[in-house]
Amino acid sequence: MLKELQYPFDANYIISKKKKIKRELLQKEENYTEKKIAILGGYTTSNIKLTLELFLLDKGIKPSFYESEYNQYYQDALFPNEELETFKPDIIYVCTSNRNIMYYPDINSTKEEVQELLQREYEKYLSIWESLEEKYNCPIIQNNFEMPYYRLLGNRDSYDIHGRTNYLTRLNMLFYEYAYEHENLHICDINYISADYGLKEWSDPFYYHMYKYAVSVPAIPYLSHNVANIIKSIFGKNKKGFVLDLDNTLWGGVIGDDGVDNIVIGPEESEGQVYSEFQQYIKSHKQLGIILNIDSKNDYDNAIAGLKHPDSELVLDDFISVKANWDPKDKNFIDIANELNLLPESLVFIDDNPAERHIVTEQLPGVCAPEIGEVQNYICNIDRNGYFETTSISKDDVKRNDMYKKNAERIKMKSSFADYGEYLRSLDMNAVIKPFENIYMARIAQLSNKSNQFNLTTRRYTQSEIEAISEDNNYITLYGKLEDKFGDNGVVSVIIGHNCNASEVNLDKDLGECKICDIDLWIMSCRVLKRDMEYAMMDTLVHREQEKKVDKLVGHYYPTAKNNMVKDFFKQIGFNKVAEDDRGNSLWEYNLTTTYTNQNRYIIVEE
Repeated sequence: MLKELQYPFDANYIISKKKKIKRELLQKEENYTEKKIAILGGYTTSNIKLTLELFLLDKGIKPSFYESEYNQYYQDALFPNEELETFKPDIIYVCTSNRNIMYYPDINSTKEEVQELLQREYEKYLSIWESLEEKYNCPIIQNNFEMPYYRLLGNRDSYDIHGRTNYLTRLNMLFYEYAYEHENLHICDINYISADYGLKEWSDPFYYHMYKYAVSVPAIPYLSHNVANIIKSIFGKNKKGFVLDLDNTLWGGVIGDDGVDNIVIGPEESEGQVYSEFQQYIKSHKQLGIILNIDSKNDYDNAIAGLKHPDSELVLDDFISVKANWDPKDKNFIDIANELNLLPESLVFIDDNPAERHIVTEQLPGVCAPEIGEVQNYICNIDRNGYFETTSISKDDVKRNDMYKKNAERIKMKSSFADYGEYLRSLDMNAVIKPFENIYMARIAQLSNKSNQFNLTTRRYTQSEIEAISEDNNYITLYGKLEDKFGDNGVVSVIIGHNCNASEVNLDKDLGECKICDIDLWIMSCRVLKRDMEYAMMDTLVHREQEKKVDKLVGHYYPTAKNNMVKDFFKQIGFNKVAEDDRGNSLWEYNLTTTYTNQNRYIIVEE
């Protein structure tokens, strides 16, 4: 990831060097996820689009854009638009501001008149969201409203129903209530972003009256950065955990030199309070399932002694993997990622030492190591980067820390068994494998976007697409949940297959007129690899399709930089390769007209 696009960034540099930055990003060897983004603007959006593209490329998303004409957001949403309909957006961003509100309460307005005015404005946006949902069935990002540039009533503007501040706050609350109840609407909180940037500078009237930008040009990268964070979260590009240094990162001082009693942490002095607040901030991420790990150049006993300090907010049990030794930090980082079955770039490295950050990011391309600055800036500089932007929260997210801890216990137990089969049998595994259910739609969509290693076709789905597929009788859908004696792993595997005649599908090889199940998606969480779950899913898929008199399963493998581990997966479960091109894209088939013997040996499956 480019240092120039990490917070804190130089907004003026980004705006002036857009073309240079874009060339640099495109020169990288990156397996981009391509997405079509429609921007429906209530004001000029050209620079927003151009800087948004940079932040998305940096996050592994290669966008193409539809951009509405100036202030045509309402017309594009409500009325026929052949160009937008042909474009078929994957996501729509409604980029409006308080400049798009034409009518505010008058000082003589009655309470009923103000309420009617408020409802009319809200229903305008409600009609936009419902129309876009009906036409395009894709996620929508909607700006809320920044506070007004002036307060006619002074401080009373906030609580008097005639005040613009009060009016915009109430309108924002209506937006929030709708978004909370509708998972496909996401709020871009320009009310917060503008306050963080500085409302006076954000809303500088010069840029609106000169260029019709409702946000000042220097502030545009901050807006685009936030929109990009929402988009990358929707499409599964969030980070999954922290890898943290200790000395002068989680506490002040060097514990090997100063001793436990003399490290700076706790309420006795101001600097100690700041470190305590930072520890609280880090620990709070566990609520979202963000996993915490340690990578420290230190003796192990010294490291854990610091976590036993009576004023430490963090304790040893808060961490999944602890590497405290004298090995290079990039080596420890790789070891942590391997233990967790995660790609290194899914973890964020936090270290006060710029030399260590440089070594890790140079040796491990794609790993983020923000410049955290002085301790009082740690929280801001990490938080504003939006590594863990939350667009949905599933039950599995909340339980993820516990899942990883239990997985560590499984790995520890495995070493005590000479026979791997006996180890699997000892886990007492039970699975539920069923067609998609409403309660798991968010998790299924999330898994389809997050899975990179065990992902045969690299297809990505929004929740709306998942919901539509589950209601289509031409598709077979399966999710798999896995439990064992250590706990519930949650939804860990997903299959989507399209039932049709072979002639209806553009395949690399003629399979005749037989009835096939063309497997669009087969993914699995890496934390349950080699535990027979893939075989359990195969067994259920085969039996379901045999019941439907399907003749063949057809599978595809499309190689990426991250999914080499499943290159021979179809061969392992009994498919025959029927075609492969010079790029490594391969086509596989499995004959369903013969007797099938279950391959899963260790999991009890409830179907």
